[in-house]
Amino acid sequence: MKNKKLAIALSALIVALGIGAATAFVTTSGFAADVPAICRQGNTGSEVKTVQQKLKNWGYYKGAVDGIFGPKTTEAVKYFQRKNGLTADGIVGPKTLAALGISSGSTGASASGYSNSDVYLLARLIHSEARGESYTGQVAVGAVVLNRVKSSSFPNTISGVVYQSNAFTAVSDGQINLAPDETAIRAAKDAMNGWDPSCGSLYYYNPKIATSKWILTRKVVVTIGNHIFAV
Repeated sequence: MKNKKLAIALSALIVALGIGAATAFVTTSGFAADVPAICRQGNTGSEVKTVQQKLKNWGYYKGAVDGIFGPKTTEAVKYFQRKNGLTADGIVGPKTLAALGISSGSTGASASGYSNSDVYLLARLIHSEARGESYTGQVAVGAVVLNRVKSSSFPNTISGVVYQSNAFTAVSDGQINLAPDETAIRAAKDAMNGWDPSCGSLYYYNPKIATSKWILTRKVVVTIGNHIFAV
């Protein structure tokens, strides 16, 4: 009898441990902080909102950012996965999180290895140059800075590009010293995580107030709000 009771107790313990492990891996609130994050249909919480917002910012998701991982979010995730060469299963696992630029266990976007000072400087540039533009337009301005960093024709650091002589009006007139708002900081992070609405542009200008004649000769790539983006 004692052996039978012991066996039952051990079985119950094993089942409980199994359930606990599974719960640690996939939770109804979103991601567990200490394991590879998995988020799928049926989950709710702030982590789901982060995924929805990123997909919405990038044009993959048209629904409400409500923290509910429903069918529309699943379809948006699949759409994103197909476009980025991932398995289109609608599940936000580690690879999809990485492609979205979201850290496992985080409720906000990371900045893909950039320092906090780089993030803040890029956000200051975005805020001072494009605070009246749409969110996509602000990310595009940040992307131009990063495209210049990658180009052999410009300095190879964010600070070098931003402070290059006569490169940005906001540096010349001192607006670069304005504190960025949360939108500019988020736009900087999105640009650093790979979103480039400028489509590889190295320049941007407002044709209504542009004073440099040479920039008008650059090849136009895309127009976003008041800015023309060019190479």
